[in-house]
Amino acid sequence: MTTPMRSQYLALKKQYPDIILFFRLGDFYETFDDDAKIVASVCDVVLTSRPVGADERVPLAGVPYHAVDTYIAKLINAGYKVAIAEQVGNEPPKGEKLVPRVVRRVVTPGTLVEPGLLPEKANNYVAAVVFDWDARPTSPPAPPLRGEGRYSPPSLQGKGAGGLGRAGLAYADISTGEFAATEIGDGPDVLRRVQEELARLAPAELLYPEKDPRWVPNPPSPIPNLQVHPTPYPAWRFEEATARQALLDHFRVASLAGFGCDDRPLAVAAAGALLQYLQETQQGNIAQIASLRTYSISEYMLLDEATRRNLELTESIRGGTVHGSLLGVLDATLTPMGGRLLRKWLNQPLLDVAAINARLDAVEAWYRNAGPRAELRQLLRGFGDLERWVNRCIQGIALPRDLVGMREALARVEKIGALLERSSVKGIGDWGLILNPQSPVPNPQSFTAIAALLTSAIADEPPATLATPGVIRPGFSAELDGIHAAVRDAREWIANLEPVERQRTGIKSLKVGYNKVFGYYIEVTTANAALVPSHYIRKQTLVNAERYITPELKEYESLVLNAEERILELEGQLYRQVLAQIAEAAPHLLATARAIAELDVAAALAEVAEANRYVRPVVTDNDVIDIKGGRHPVVEKFLAGEPFTPNDAYLSAEQAIIILTGPNMSGKSTFLRQVAHIVLMAQIGSFVPAESARIGVVDRIFTRIGASDEIARGQSTFMVEMVETANILHHATNRSLLILDEIGRGTSTYDGLAIAWAVVEYVHNHPGLRAKTLFATHYHELTDLAERLPHVVNFNVAVAEQGDKVVFLHKIVPGAADRSYGVHVAQLAGLPKPVITRAQEILADLEASGAAGPRRSVIDRPVVYQLPLFSAEDPVIAELRALDINSLSPLAALNKLYELQKRVKE
Repeated sequence: MTTPMRSQYLALKKQYPDIILFFRLGDFYETFDDDAKIVASVCDVVLTSRPVGADERVPLAGVPYHAVDTYIAKLINAGYKVAIAEQVGNEPPKGEKLVPRVVRRVVTPGTLVEPGLLPEKANNYVAAVVFDWDARPTSPPAPPLRGEGRYSPPSLQGKGAGGLGRAGLAYADISTGEFAATEIGDGPDVLRRVQEELARLAPAELLYPEKDPRWVPNPPSPIPNLQVHPTPYPAWRFEEATARQALLDHFRVASLAGFGCDDRPLAVAAAGALLQYLQETQQGNIAQIASLRTYSISEYMLLDEATRRNLELTESIRGGTVHGSLLGVLDATLTPMGGRLLRKWLNQPLLDVAAINARLDAVEAWYRNAGPRAELRQLLRGFGDLERWVNRCIQGIALPRDLVGMREALARVEKIGALLERSSVKGIGDWGLILNPQSPVPNPQSFTAIAALLTSAIADEPPATLATPGVIRPGFSAELDGIHAAVRDAREWIANLEPVERQRTGIKSLKVGYNKVFGYYIEVTTANAALVPSHYIRKQTLVNAERYITPELKEYESLVLNAEERILELEGQLYRQVLAQIAEAAPHLLATARAIAELDVAAALAEVAEANRYVRPVVTDNDVIDIKGGRHPVVEKFLAGEPFTPNDAYLSAEQAIIILTGPNMSGKSTFLRQVAHIVLMAQIGSFVPAESARIGVVDRIFTRIGASDEIARGQSTFMVEMVETANILHHATNRSLLILDEIGRGTSTYDGLAIAWAVVEYVHNHPGLRAKTLFATHYHELTDLAERLPHVVNFNVAVAEQGDKVVFLHKIVPGAADRSYGVHVAQLAGLPKPVITRAQEILADLEASGAAGPRRSVIDRPVVYQLPLFSAEDPVIAELRALDINSLSPLAALNKLYELQKRVKE
């Protein structure tokens, strides 16, 4: 026979069969059956059992409610979802044995709201994507790939390069209320565009249509290094009609035209499906999702995943942390909202010159006014997360200390407003300076009223939760004050009862005590039993004493013992009223939070600019990149005891491609990256590390830097290099910036040189390309291209020779390098001395044999020889006999040897 509690649990578990169910029992969340085994294993808690009927026990694992966030985090990180079932009320309904329980919310990787589980300066997104392909796949339906928690986009097997198609993508952060959608297509590269946008967002969870035949295992183009929890969702939720109605109902509108997506059916499909998922997991409690922003990816510079990784925008390649990244250098923000906004800027550089200059104007205003900037930053220090606090209030889950933080933040907002009002500097003079023109201007009256409410309603130091009385400040509620007064009077009466009764009865040993079984009592020894008044009521007999109560004592006892429950109940009601009033003012409060974030970012970028000697770039619509004295923003921060060597860079339609040669460790890759960083920083609205910079807006930055085997994905180093290069050549335009480092080095010398040569020619000659390109290489033959192609120029990294040693000057100068200095680099790297000595001997012999002769390019078409009909000597031998070995360079000698060997084999 199943117990009532077991029946209640099973009824809830039936609704969430694939989700870990946390079932509230007193001070614990209990899990049962297979859920308990998972929790015990993942969370390292004791697995025990519980009786549920006649001779039947089930596995049980519990976690304390006050520490539940820690255990939820472990389960989420392990790829599970958690449903939270809470008690409804403290007493069972009439005729029932159990307090009712309902699932309040389902916690998934993309729907976290617990402050301790969220990154402070980064968003936690849940995204949804849906595709519509003109070319349908030819393979049979297969389940989606879900292994290792990695998102796998659809494998397309239609015509062309995967088929033409469109996609809808939506994302939300329920902790901030952000909700946005876009439609991508039409075109053959829609899948890659979706991958790039997901790489930018890095969502914690991704929804896609369940049982869709277009989602099959082993896709050809997965998103590398993007860890995300895949969530299949019923395909009918993505149907446009269903999705559209969900959006209309939630926003209570008759049309989606006001959100800009009425004519974008796939954006509607993705956004509507995502909204339905949030409604399900949050049990409809998503009032903070108050608007939908429709955007186009064409509004921003597109950055693919390889470029984000190679440029180390938000995390370093080695450490995987912000430290050592560009964000780590630029992020001097002091508020969580500002930190999240700066990350968005860095991930979405602008293309509109006016918008870029508006940001630069704001940064310059704070840059030129150090006094107001210091005052502002002092007010922002320790400001707290106003944006997430407000959204928690809208959801009704804000804790008392969240409101204390909000109260302190709003007090600072008033001071910030006063600072802006008294400043006469253009750009920081009022709240009207909102860098996002769609944002509403903050209303000081709204947050002043809420600040006053929080001051009058919430105690100075409230308890952590509503489970302990003391949240509401005395004086806010007459009813609550009356209860507290009555309790004080009752406690005072009980405290004075003992001396009063001793005097009145003449029993000097009379005592007033308390225990949990009988409550308050009056204790009289047996020797004084004759003196006990008649109105005393005997309650308990002891060996040498009797315990009594009186009607008046029971009345005061009842008042004291029931008061805490009544106080908690009333404080809960008042607290919810406060949250409701904050929710009503949420639009103005969130506008204030956004304004604070923008002020924080502008002042932070000004602070970084001053500290690091950055200058304001001139951003234009032309096609020129002209950097004087540019520096790498990250590398220069980590140089110990030596100054960074600045370098110039000039790229235009006439000087479009720079071939950069020089030894390893001389600074070629640093130079390439610093140019990309300076361009990107300019287009997010930041000052840049240079003496001056004139930046013609670029639509995309592509990088092919470094090499890493993708063995797990079945791709070699060279294959990855060629895939990334192909992507660049297919998608770059004449407004793009290409950063190419050592193209072709992953294969043989001849193949690699041929590919590198052909790539440069293609970029230069293609009528729709000729992108601004920095091409670093060790193939010195490529420098011949400067003589063949009019828009190619040679630069190299200067080296000073001191005897048998070299000094890398890290200076980029015109012309081609004549040596690679590979042996010197090997010596610096610590190769054993015998290896270095032998390498120097071999190098000297090779150089001596070819020092006097001209270099011969392997790209030049070889001479075709024909064997004479009556020749007495083989032509290969004749050529060898006539060859002037002393005139050949080492590479020319190797090329000649290869050519002769090939002819002999043929």
